[in-house]
Amino acid sequence: MIRHHDFHHHGLTLRSTLHIPEGPAETRWPTAVFVHGFSSNRLELPDFVAMSRLLEANGIASVRFDLSGHGESDGDFFDVTITGEIAETRAVLEAARAFDFVDPERIGLIGMSMGGVVAGIVAAEEPGIRALCLWSPAAVAPFEIGRGYLKGRSLAAEIEEKGYFDADGHRMSPALVEDIAGLDVYGRSGAYTGPVCILHGDKDDIAPVEYVRRYLDHYDGNAELRIVEGADHAWGTIPHRTTLHQSTLRFLRRHLQS
Repeated sequence: MIRHHDFHHHGLTLRSTLHIPEGPAETRWPTAVFVHGFSSNRLELPDFVAMSRLLEANGIASVRFDLSGHGESDGDFFDVTITGEIAETRAVLEAARAFDFVDPERIGLIGMSMGGVVAGIVAAEEPGIRALCLWSPAAVAPFEIGRGYLKGRSLAAEIEEKGYFDADGHRMSPALVEDIAGLDVYGRSGAYTGPVCILHGDKDDIAPVEYVRRYLDHYDGNAELRIVEGADHAWGTIPHRTTLHQSTLRFLRRHLQS
């Protein structure tokens, strides 16, 4: 069953889609909350919709929401910061725990790309996250942006000229640049002690593999990393996307349904 729900945070409406398995009305299901990537939305390129349907068919509910300034949610992309996205994700989790179909003791997080960075930090800083799955986490972002460049272009020069950086048609603000550059991805994520599954393609030209490997140096033996041969950042073939979805399903069934 699919429902739509409006979350509210700091005067903004965050629009979402809920997938609820079939069963008795009073059933409280294990639930996965999805966090999409930079300039994306709750559909997401590796197909959050198909993953939600797969989870629903296997007895796991899900919540997919658009961060502010993205998709159908309120706000302007120019006002986006990673600090704000972390706060929004925590607010969605707090509200989702009170849904009548959610088991608040069995909540997992799935994050894609920059949403993986956000999900990793939220899992460490928000109590009660049972399992964490990161898809192509963009841990490279603070290092790349910290060097003053994005996709080979000077951030400072473009911001000085325009007042923003043109990120694939989105106005990236100086505040967002500063926020990402100062982000301690590994330090803030490493405090999470629950099970972590990281799925990454060896042909990812957006988030190089060497940055995702560093996560393992900060987790305390609770993380598994699977490097999938031939997969790109968006898991852009049917076999690779099937691997991504089935691996995620197995991980969440093991840790949310036990």
